[in-house]
Amino acid sequence: MKAKDTIFIVPSLLTTGNLFAGLYAIIAVMNANYLFAAIALLIALVFDILDGKIARLTNTTSRFGMEYDSLVDLVSFGVAPGILIYSWALSARGMFGSAVVFAFVACAALRLARFNAQADTGDKRFFTGLPVPAAAGVIATLVIFDHHILRLGREVKPLLILIITLVLAFLMVSAIRYRSFKDFDFKNGRQFNYLVASVLLLMLIAAAPQLMLFVLFVAYAVAGPLERPVRTLLRKPVVKSETREVRDPEK
Repeated sequence: MKAKDTIFIVPSLLTTGNLFAGLYAIIAVMNANYLFAAIALLIALVFDILDGKIARLTNTTSRFGMEYDSLVDLVSFGVAPGILIYSWALSARGMFGSAVVFAFVACAALRLARFNAQADTGDKRFFTGLPVPAAAGVIATLVIFDHHILRLGREVKPLLILIITLVLAFLMVSAIRYRSFKDFDFKNGRQFNYLVASVLLLMLIAAAPQLMLFVLFVAYAVAGPLERPVRTLLRKPVVKSETREVRDPEK
């Protein structure tokens, strides 16, 4: 086997790891082990980040890899979170709960299809709509946050999860732009700033992982809708100098 062929295999193996974690999350949900299911979704998210990064770094991106990644993402970040949502919070809501879960999974599929269709023409600096892995990350970290800290009651949890699920479904298929962070230039002399920010972020996550992971995913989810209004508010208004005519008081 040639070295170049081996490099092509590595991103696909990472994508397969993503699929394995997603299937494990589904099995964990069937066994009512929601915490393990949520952790498996986060592991799938790590695999999803790594396969794309390594494919770009080694210049081994391909149409096959993109299609394979999208199919796996639908399982790991569409179907698996949907089953988790239903079994964890919405099973008592009957057909209405099933309809909300279907909306989430369908919007995830539509979001992935649109991403593939716009892969060659879209702005690489931004995603159109909330990325499907980020939406699944909100669900997974919410389950972990609730298990350790929040402890939602039986009456509050279904209503809250219904609202969150519908909002995430809307954000995925919306035209709101989200930063992809692919335009970061690590060669412009800001490496030290990025290093300091990364260390501080890791410290916060290590101090309270159950809370901070949820906060980070929610912050990214709301960053898209809020970025433009915040920029507009922070933008300094342009003060136009008015020329006043000086008149002679005797006239």
